[in-house]
Amino acid sequence: MINYLDFEKPLSDIEGKIHELRRLAGDDEIIDTAAEIEKLEARAKDVLADLYTKLTPWQKTQVARHPARPHFRDYAEALFEEFTPLAGDRKFSNDEAIQAGLGRFRGQGVAIIGQEKGNDTKSRIRHNFGSARPEGYRKAVRVLEMANRFGLPVITLIDTSGAYPGVGAEERGQAEAIARSTEMCLNVKVPIISVVIGEGGSGGAIAIATGNRIYMLEHAIYSVISPEGAASILWRDAARAKDAAANMKITAQDLKQLGVIDDIIEEPVGGAHRDPAAVIAATGDAIAGGLDDLSSLDGDMLRRNRRQKFLDMGRNL
Repeated sequence: MINYLDFEKPLSDIEGKIHELRRLAGDDEIIDTAAEIEKLEARAKDVLADLYTKLTPWQKTQVARHPARPHFRDYAEALFEEFTPLAGDRKFSNDEAIQAGLGRFRGQGVAIIGQEKGNDTKSRIRHNFGSARPEGYRKAVRVLEMANRFGLPVITLIDTSGAYPGVGAEERGQAEAIARSTEMCLNVKVPIISVVIGEGGSGGAIAIATGNRIYMLEHAIYSVISPEGAASILWRDAARAKDAAANMKITAQDLKQLGVIDDIIEEPVGGAHRDPAAVIAATGDAIAGGLDDLSSLDGDMLRRNRRQKFLDMGRNL
């Protein structure tokens, strides 16, 4: 069953009629509904394309959060061979929101770090909806250090509404853990390719998104705070999240124009959740292209370029 977003109601009505006609055709072989179904399918395709050519920032936020959107696990299974997850930060415990480990990408050894939101109630609770605690970022630091030691490129997949803001997380040094992870990203002498596959929320995202190349999926979002959080601060009303999203420049298109990201990975019409295999393949091609671009740079140049990339953000606006 497809989970339709609010703005997709015209599409849900048409596809609902298609489903009903197919059911009738199955129940009664005398009724010929093929022509009507074909006509409705063509109309549904046109409506879908029309809806997704003029999405507002708030609608893109809804698409980025779609429950059926492919998550880290889906990308890891499709893109990486011999992926071996590593657990624990060697200080407190293991955080399930951040998944990290070693594997092979198209035959090349790599380190992989990403946020996993989960895809059902049980897995979402297990992964804390993709909101990492300090031990998650310390695990990321551990894997980054290992990648630097063995000369392995790093691939990071970002999908979080933000780091977990609970009391326990703050007591264990959430802000410092995020800062240390960001610092480690800036200091390693290996290529880092970062892809925002869903939400890129605040420090929880930048902690593993400080890369040489930063890509975003077409309908992903990346911001310093969620639209709801911004609305609560600006207007003391989270219900005005739509207004906040429209003014925050959170879309891939805005961020490419501002120079925050390097490129946009196109999604299938209707969003990544309508054809996960296609968008995962396109993401793999983008990662491969980024690694190829960086292959001629030595460690010092990779680190210097990465640092300069972030220093230059906002200077030429």
